Amino acid sequence: MNFTVAIVGRPNVGKSRLFNRLAGKRISIVHDMPGVTRDVITRDLDDGYTLMDTGGMGLVEGMSDTPGKIVNAVEGQIDFSIDAADLVLFVVDGREGLMALDKQMAERLRRGDKRVILVVNKVDTETTAIKDKEFYRYGFGEPHLVSAEHGRGMSTLRKAVLKLRDEIVGPPQEPEDDGKKVLKVCFIGRPNVGKSSLSNCLVQSDRFIVSDVPGTTRDSIEMPFVWKSKRGEDWHFMLTDTAGIRKQTKLNSSVEYFSRVRSLDAIRDVDVVFMVIDAKEGPTNQDKAIAGEATKANKPVVIVVNKWDLALKAWEDEEIDGFDSEAKFREAFEKGIHRELFFVPGSPVRFVSAKEGIDVEKILLSARQLNKRQGRKIPTGRLNNKLYKMAERLPAPKKDGRRFRIYYAVHTGNYPYRFKIFCNQAKKLGDSYKRFLLKGLVEEFELDGCPMVFDLVNKKNPYIQEED
Repeated sequence: MNFTVAIVGRPNVGKSRLFNRLAGKRISIVHDMPGVTRDVITRDLDDGYTLMDTGGMGLVEGMSDTPGKIVNAVEGQIDFSIDAADLVLFVVDGREGLMALDKQMAERLRRGDKRVILVVNKVDTETTAIKDKEFYRYGFGEPHLVSAEHGRGMSTLRKAVLKLRDEIVGPPQEPEDDGKKVLKVCFIGRPNVGKSSLSNCLVQSDRFIVSDVPGTTRDSIEMPFVWKSKRGEDWHFMLTDTAGIRKQTKLNSSVEYFSRVRSLDAIRDVDVVFMVIDAKEGPTNQDKAIAGEATKANKPVVIVVNKWDLALKAWEDEEIDGFDSEAKFREAFEKGIHRELFFVPGSPVRFVSAKEGIDVEKILLSARQLNKRQGRKIPTGRLNNKLYKMAERLPAPKKDGRRFRIYYAVHTGNYPYRFKIFCNQAKKLGDSYKRFLLKGLVEEFELDGCPMVFDLVNKKNPYIQEED
């Protein structure tokens, strides 16, 4: 994409709703409360341009639940989006008419060397009372009357955007396939564990708002980037930074609810998940629940222990005793993580510091290794031989007087690994015995960190006498 469109305006004029309408899906969180959008949300559209949603211009502390330190950061993100844009959609509220803050923003946009389309939103019907002629005073020509909520006027607005796209950069060209694999990754975790700071480390800019205020990030934000490895290779990624996932019982508003939903959706859309844990706190019950969401989505997980510099300082200051070397401290910490997060067996653990920039490349290296590891072909003979030996060494426990038995298995898919298993009774396979089988396959085929799915098929074997 080489044409970028930014949506700007004061708080609560419908920018996020317009963004979602143009994108054709719900991406930005829409809410009547001002200040919901904070970071810049971007999406590449099929129309051949990149669309950016921004926070509200002129947001002040006390207008919403946004603290002052974040208000300043939001303004900085808006300036970034305007500077990066080829075209600006300046959105105002048609029902409110001319507003002093809109006038200030119009002057700000006129000072820049940008093409601007004035979008008068909330014109929901032909009878909506607006004075459309007065909007010419902003100096951006004929206003486009739309209703982002109801879709009114959107076709005309799209045509205007595409016309300017063709004038400024020309019609979009078919993208060349350079053969570069773009790996989709996302950071997940509790609020305030450093996901946005780590994202900034990877994209090597202050693209994401960072604050010590828990819940600063609300939307899931995508960002493509290329990492130059220590070997000089270009690694291509699409990164999603997500909002901190809170317990459902601790969601205090619909904004927090939708933030959680967007984060869970992001997990399902990526290739590899980066699960971030605070090194000073270790894995908590909420961390287990979040990691469980990645497991349910059958995604490979890299466990990222952030703020490791603080944990090391605590060890050096003898606040943590029992370890005579950093290596032993790190080893014990890793064992503790695998003990608590036993349901993500073999997941690599990376100790990093977003603040100090320690070992962040290892996160990406682990993602590439995990993704490649998921593409292997598992030989049918070895697969069945391993399952037979495991069952012989440790038969499944009886349930209701009968024992689960495997007759035959075959590898049927990758990303994640799928195995079709013909068995006597699928319902007899308990969780603990399933983990035993999965662990054995991981060890046999060196599939550490790779999710696996068993597709169980009930089949009677005439050569086996079932136990009563």
